[in-house]
Amino acid sequence: MAVTVRVPTQLRALTGGVGEVAVEASTVGEALKALDAAHPGLAERVFDPAGHLRRFVNVFVADEDVRFKDGLETPVADGETVSIVPAVAGGSV
Repeated sequence: MAVTVRVPTQLRALTGGVGEVAVEASTVGEALKALDAAHPGLAERVFDPAGHLRRFVNVFVADEDVRFKDGLETPVADGETVSIVPAVAGGSV
């Protein structure tokens, strides 16, 4: 199934500046691995050494955080969008 992965600005140097990449996948994990296969170097930024999502990387499918679904096993339907969103912290009010 073709899904779109939205790549944050911080990782676009690895995709040649492209903000959205189409990949074939049926789960979030497959989509992220396919993205890395097309643009090597992304996996080490997204996954920790154990193969889990890094703590500061959030991934959404249809505006839902996959950590509250099935994680990397969260299914993605044909035409769906997977968004990689780095955590934001710091600053003052």
